[in-house]
Amino acid sequence: MSAVLDHPAHDDHHAHAKPTGWRRWVYATNHKDIGTLYMLFSFTNLMIGGVLALMIRAELFQPGLQFVNPELFNQLTTMHGLIMVFGAIMPAFVGFANWMIPLQIGASDMAFARMNNFSFWLMIPAALLLVTSFFMPGGAPAAGWTMYAPLTLQMGPSMDTSIFAIHLLGASSIMGSINIIVTILNMRAPGMTLMKMPMFCWTWLITAYLLIAVMPVLAGAITMTLTDRHFGTNFFNPAGGGDPVMYQHIFWFFGHPEVYIMILPAFGIISQIVPAFARKRLFGYASMVYATSSIAILSFIVWAHHMFTSGMPVTGQLFFMYATMLIAVPTAVKIFNWIATMWQGSMTFETPMLFAVGFIFVFTLGGFTGLILAMAPIDIQIHDTYYVVAHFHYVLVAGSLYALFAGYYYWSPKWTGVMYSETRGKIHFWWSLISFNVTFFPMHFLGLAGMPRRYADYPMQFADFNALASVGGFMFGFAQVYFFFFIVLPTMRGKGEKAPQNPWEGAEGLEWEVPSPAPFHTFETPPKLDATATKVLG
Repeated sequence: MSAVLDHPAHDDHHAHAKPTGWRRWVYATNHKDIGTLYMLFSFTNLMIGGVLALMIRAELFQPGLQFVNPELFNQLTTMHGLIMVFGAIMPAFVGFANWMIPLQIGASDMAFARMNNFSFWLMIPAALLLVTSFFMPGGAPAAGWTMYAPLTLQMGPSMDTSIFAIHLLGASSIMGSINIIVTILNMRAPGMTLMKMPMFCWTWLITAYLLIAVMPVLAGAITMTLTDRHFGTNFFNPAGGGDPVMYQHIFWFFGHPEVYIMILPAFGIISQIVPAFARKRLFGYASMVYATSSIAILSFIVWAHHMFTSGMPVTGQLFFMYATMLIAVPTAVKIFNWIATMWQGSMTFETPMLFAVGFIFVFTLGGFTGLILAMAPIDIQIHDTYYVVAHFHYVLVAGSLYALFAGYYYWSPKWTGVMYSETRGKIHFWWSLISFNVTFFPMHFLGLAGMPRRYADYPMQFADFNALASVGGFMFGFAQVYFFFFIVLPTMRGKGEKAPQNPWEGAEGLEWEVPSPAPFHTFETPPKLDATATKVLG
């Protein structure tokens, strides 16, 4: 590995002393510290959302009402969705962006360090508002994570606090996105053109633009809900001439790009890992960039495929059906490119690669069920059944979450300076893969048999598959507890074999040019790059 010119990774203690104690975290402006805060926040929310999911699965273990009444059941499903989407998946990817983008492009930090700090700390009160809504009069919102009117107009005061929480989370996302765009466009090392950037940076650049475009749309929808609730407007109230279906249109115009906001950074992580462990360059780099851009653009014209049962005219159904099938094409390009990268590579299957291959396999299954749901005649039959639950958990849990695990195993030696236990990592992978499929695969059959989602009770013919799914759900939950206590905590405490500068034989990129663990300040002098923009010239 080439030597670093002018010591761009040098940790200059005299110029910038590293803060210590609680001040280091509360006043954090260093991109690495803020990335760590985001990830700890995300994992905390993953556990909270997971507990809510296990309460749902405990209730559905057998027919009849066991533990919770239907009102609380709907509160659990609503808050599970909101906390997982806005509190777990999105902040985790922002944490990865904070940690890795400056390292990958040779920047000293994010462009707006103090705004970076503010965008993180906005999330804490937002999360507290969501979690504490259970203890307010009338309990938590029970309108589903989509917060459809007119249900939202009938909820108690917790609906208002949840709207406020989502406003805070949206403001945080927009500030983080501006930071990422400015950092990538203005702070790349000399010689790193846009088409030489790592794919993770590309996917986040496109995701950041998506976030800036759609978060204000969500803010508009929930603000209209708020004014309907308290200020006498009738946007969504049919009694006053409003239209509840209009809410669905506005929400899904945010909601569908949001789905890709949660998966594009995952594509970026997988695009870093697969070439490293296949020991080949990524197949079709330019086509990956164009496919990512195509997905982002097409995501704005498919929103109403969530609304085939809302009385849409046939012409509208046909348009959204064909548009949804079209968006499968750039996604298939990506999957083809990953497989082509692996083809005839000298592959090894360390834990990051296992999670990457698991991601490709299970995400592809989820993509196929999405194509089935894209067909209006079929969707009308299985809309709002457990088939839909199975589909979106295949793309969000086995999609986003598996990619996050893959990224953690791949980059954590650079973050912590120690290697995780490979044996424990593989246990975590197989435990997660098997229990995930035991949980969600039977839901396809439940949905095809007609079991509606968000019901606390069901007839006897659905009992066996529900019992199986509940057992799998608890197994999957315990796998993530195992991950934290037996993999994450030991590496955070520095227990384990010392990580070399580049622990992966086939990994390329500027992040592998700095020592492990990465110094507090890196690339204070911009690195001079070789022709591929992956190594520093010595």
